[in-house]
Amino acid sequence: MVELVEYIVKQLVSDVENVKVTLEEGEEQSKISIRVASCDTGKIIGKQGKIASAIRTVVKAVGMKEGKKYSVEILDDND
Repeated sequence: MVELVEYIVKQLVSDVENVKVTLEEGEEQSKISIRVASCDTGKIIGKQGKIASAIRTVVKAVGMKEGKKYSVEILDDND
């Protein structure tokens, strides 16, 4: 799952070197954290959050296929 999210995010940002995607396994739900440079945060969120929503939809669909639940958190370098 991390590889999929990392691939999607790297296609959207201009500073590919600062993309870090991590996975925190939980009992009921796992959390995927996306960390990008502060100048790329808007590119990941998109207008009215549409790109972030699309990423979450893809993660949810793949998670359903795997039988797992995931949440997605978007961070910039300042967090």
